[in-house]
Amino acid sequence: MSRWSRIVDRLSTEDRGDVPGWVLITLMTAGLVIVIWALAGPALSGVFEQAIDRVTGF
Repeated sequence: MSRWSRIVDRLSTEDRGDVPGWVLITLMTAGLVIVIWALAGPALSGVFEQAIDRVTGF
């Protein structure tokens, strides 16, 4: 097999990847974001409110 044939053969094959794996990674990432947001949301809200109070207090 010539070098050109190998290049054409390699380019002509479809490689779609592991779609179920990407779906799982996406769902797990979304789940982690939701959990972290639920845990840190009130604390971040408090920090934000304190910062706004300090800025508007001047």
